[in-house]
Amino acid sequence: MRLVNKEEFIKDSTKTLTEIYDMLEQLPVLNLQDFMGKQTALVIVDMINGFAREGALMSPRVEALIPGITVLSKACDMQGIAKVAFADSHTSLSPEFEAYPEHCLYGTSESEVVREIKDAGGYDLIPKNSTNGFLEVEFQEWLEDHPSMDTFIVTGDCTDICIQQFAITLKTWFNRGNRKARVIVPMSLVDTYDLGVHQADLMNVMALYNMLGNGVEIVKEIKVKE
Repeated sequence: MRLVNKEEFIKDSTKTLTEIYDMLEQLPVLNLQDFMGKQTALVIVDMINGFAREGALMSPRVEALIPGITVLSKACDMQGIAKVAFADSHTSLSPEFEAYPEHCLYGTSESEVVREIKDAGGYDLIPKNSTNGFLEVEFQEWLEDHPSMDTFIVTGDCTDICIQQFAITLKTWFNRGNRKARVIVPMSLVDTYDLGVHQADLMNVMALYNMLGNGVEIVKEIKVKE
């Protein structure tokens, strides 16, 4: 495709972004107690030191997610909801380092889940060597071992990379098998990073909209009982 006129593109895009923003503002808030424990799983994506607290890709926006995800994780334990945590864990040969700085090497503190979520515990930990945790053999085995699971609450980072890839792939995997499933992403518990033209607020909005268009359920937040 050829690039359109810059002024027209910016004008039209501003109108579209306003409509998308307004749409996201109207999304509902859900209550955790309304979920069935035996059919629901909490997925925690890449809440690790290498994205929250140290290394080339650490971001304060990711660190800010820790308290909310920790509270939700503990509430899920009280309700008998299963939990899976993905952790970026690369070898030094990872081709991913051609697109991103070297990060989260296997066996380093960067690849470890942040202390607060680790202390809450109760999750099955799945290391991943790509941006899409769905592709990991361990997760495929987890799905086979949990055939009743049809509701997934997806939290963590980054909204426009690992969250988006995992959520859409999981939803389309269920679609392929003609199985109804809810893949839910609460806006309050996902985020991405600021770096150059990678403007986090814009990337978040576009990723959330893209997931909506692919059947993923986006909500404002998931409340837990005090």
